[in-house]
Amino acid sequence: MTSQVSSTAEQADGALVGEQRTSGDGGPGKEVRRLDRVIIRFAGDSGDGMQLTGDRFTSETASFGNDLSTLPNFPAEIRAPAGTLPGVSSFQLHFADHDILTPGDAPNVLVAMNPAALKANIGDVPRGAEIIVNTDEFTKRPMAKVGYETNPLEDGSLSAYHVHPVPLTTLTIEALKEFGLSRKEAERSKNMFALGLLSWMYHRPTEGTEKFLRAKFAKKPDIAEANVTAFRAGWNFGETTEDFATSYEVAPATTAFPTGTYRNISGNLALSYGLIAAARQADLPLYLGSYPITPASDILHELSRHKNFGVRTFQAEDEIAGIGAALGAAFGGSLAVTTTSGPGVALKSETIGLAVSLELPLLIVDIQRGGPSTGLPTKTEQADLLQAMYGRNGEAPVPIVAPKTPADCFDAALDAARIALTYRTPVFLLSDGYLANGSEPWRIPEVDQLPDLRVQFATGLNHQLADGTEVFWPYKRDPESLARPWAVPGTPGLEHRIGGIEKQDGTGNISYDPANHDFMVRTRQAKVDGIEVPDLEVDDPADESGAGARTLVLGWGSTYGPITAAVRRVRGAGQRVAQAHLRHLNPFPGNLGEVLARYDEVVVPEMNLGQLATLLRARYLVDARSHTQVSGMPFKAEQLAEVLKEAIND
Repeated sequence: MTSQVSSTAEQADGALVGEQRTSGDGGPGKEVRRLDRVIIRFAGDSGDGMQLTGDRFTSETASFGNDLSTLPNFPAEIRAPAGTLPGVSSFQLHFADHDILTPGDAPNVLVAMNPAALKANIGDVPRGAEIIVNTDEFTKRPMAKVGYETNPLEDGSLSAYHVHPVPLTTLTIEALKEFGLSRKEAERSKNMFALGLLSWMYHRPTEGTEKFLRAKFAKKPDIAEANVTAFRAGWNFGETTEDFATSYEVAPATTAFPTGTYRNISGNLALSYGLIAAARQADLPLYLGSYPITPASDILHELSRHKNFGVRTFQAEDEIAGIGAALGAAFGGSLAVTTTSGPGVALKSETIGLAVSLELPLLIVDIQRGGPSTGLPTKTEQADLLQAMYGRNGEAPVPIVAPKTPADCFDAALDAARIALTYRTPVFLLSDGYLANGSEPWRIPEVDQLPDLRVQFATGLNHQLADGTEVFWPYKRDPESLARPWAVPGTPGLEHRIGGIEKQDGTGNISYDPANHDFMVRTRQAKVDGIEVPDLEVDDPADESGAGARTLVLGWGSTYGPITAAVRRVRGAGQRVAQAHLRHLNPFPGNLGEVLARYDEVVVPEMNLGQLATLLRARYLVDARSHTQVSGMPFKAEQLAEVLKEAIND
């Protein structure tokens, strides 16, 4: 591993990867080495517990104080055929003693639980990396199933790597003999053996994992102790075997974080907490009307646990019922949310248009995934931007907010709620599978630092007719926000008609008048155009003469990490590039046109076929250079760095 790490100094986030020998207790005759960062990938069959293994390693790494970023990657099938390439599940973790932004381009360490895991991932592993393989699975049938004609552990095809053959299954079964488990039952703990071994290699804490296992299997104490025993056996194996002569330390990232209390958090969990916080800050009950869909279902699961915060969750029979119930809750005075992914947005489109017409606050959370149709349920994509912008009949403008990192999902949820409540409009919150399932450290905010989102419901009559009669007009607007009153059903004297047919300005009565329809369409558009969003901030370091860069890279959503890592690399190589990132995609920041005009080249990386670039070209007549990827996986930093270098040198 030493030579490989040293030779990839610009890998991942562009930070140098240094290594030094240190004294320490690495076991009898063991050497301890200090690293700046490490990228580990656990890979195995979808039934091997790789996601749990990666999650536990991540949790202990977070508690240790490293900065980290993760990339879970699993099959779409509930249970793909065992031992096949489509059935491989993996979990990649990048952790460091400094600020990082991505899960890393390539693993320094691959843990392969079977031949399929090795074959599916070996193409991503750089020369010189370490590979830990479960030799018990490299028998004739499993190898033939994935196309290995000879044993790759014996035919020299892995000579470019540091291979550690470990009979994980055999060692696990031997360690658990005292529990009287069947072979099949004992084999299930081999992921904990692997976790123990890796925890020893990288000096990860162990107490949290043992506590977790005892809690997870509290109703089956024998199984709990078996897993703890397998975990300890893996640790002890690393301590005593001669094959692992070196262990590694990655110090806490003490300078990467502002002072505060931190926890590891995934994008979907951060988004859930953001919705709860928004409801509390608005002093409103939170209502979720949803239908389960990958990768958004975690939000439904999480919010259902928080009834003590006034959260009500409704798992509907389909997508249309879910958003219909949410819109009804908005009419009733709740902070209403519906969660889904791209296929569900298509089904919800008519009701989203109804919410535009009714002018009620509603959050539509779209955790984007690969499409079209059901597409790639467990893979990531950014291809719903134009659907969010235009995917409804008629002129039905909806604001769009997009978080940039897993932790930023919390703040983006608060921002989306602010817009929905202030302007009485549905709002799209565009996350994606990469953010939803990935994780990073999150600084827990102080409650007094959260925005005040309280709104005033209509309580009385608000308009005087020519004859002096006091009446309630449901579409009499605030002159600044153009928001209409929010009248909760049951408030005396505020009865009014709702529905999808066009309304008369002010009164809300049904109207087919052409001039009124023109006015209402333009007014709804003006309301969205007038939403207050911050100006776009540009990171453009000037040279000694004060001149800035000629090339700007502009991103949105989850491309933030790879783009920023690529920018660090380019600048580290002595070239100048400016960077900006959009959170608000409708309306765009007011200064976006001026920013774009300052640069000779504008590069727009997206995980679609150029949807933001299309909008920029149409709106600002800028010749944006689109760089796209629709592989279901996030960008790699090195790939983007090369694209930026080409743009700079053109």
